[in-house]
Amino acid sequence: MRDILDRIGDAWSLLVIFELQKGPCRFNALSRVITGISKRMLTVTLRNLERDGLVSRQVLPTSPPQVSYALTPLAKTLQTAITALSDWATNHQAQININRHTYDTRSDM
Repeated sequence: MRDILDRIGDAWSLLVIFELQKGPCRFNALSRVITGISKRMLTVTLRNLERDGLVSRQVLPTSPPQVSYALTPLAKTLQTAITALSDWATNHQAQININRHTYDTRSDM
């Protein structure tokens, strides 16, 4: 179980899955909307998610060829959990930022 949770909970996989919930997306579009991810890390993340059967990869018949990524039916079963986690993070972000600031400015450290 740990290896699966490690994949879903790594630094980028959850963000990629979250973006792909909106629908299929090309590599460069994903690269633009996921702030801070390098093209190399996006490639590695997409390959790992494809290996796990969570993302499908389709080469589009264009010149030059473009690649589109989409969630698989298996990944779509994660949508409820991901949405709940995203909502929780959004709803508690301000409080967590306050807690971090309070912790970081404590004099007893």
